[in-house]
Amino acid sequence: MVAQLEIRRERRSGGRTAAVVLAGLVLLAACGGGGDDKPHVPPTATGSLEQLATKAHCKPNIQTDAQELRQANCTTDDGLYVLATFATDRGQREWINEANDYGGSYLVGRKWVAVGEANVVAALRGRLGGTVESASPHHHSGSGGSGGGHSGHHAS
Repeated sequence: MVAQLEIRRERRSGGRTAAVVLAGLVLLAACGGGGDDKPHVPPTATGSLEQLATKAHCKPNIQTDAQELRQANCTTDDGLYVLATFATDRGQREWINEANDYGGSYLVGRKWVAVGEANVVAALRGRLGGTVESASPHHHSGSGGSGGGHSGHHAS
């Protein structure tokens, strides 16, 4: 009698275990357990212009080599982009603010920026990490007419 009771307990607990495992698998599938929906983004890279370029698989063509700003053109299989490093956070933010007038996509790290087409920036993010910022181009009216200022802007 005791042996039959033990067998029944094992069958019941085995059924519960299978139900718990099945429920866990259903929950995992519902939560996207595959993880392939989003590309892997590494920690944000740091370093000199040359170090960042190496991580991005680019041989930098230096255009500006100043103490406050170093800037290079890069061409990879993903496309053309500009890579810039800054001496200060403030210098970086000022550069980005000015560049935003021209639109585009920016990959921003600590004291560095990569600027290019959205698909190029997305590919670079897979190597350099960082945060993507996008800006709409501002069209300047060159007429000097009564419009006063930039088209598309409203004073606040």
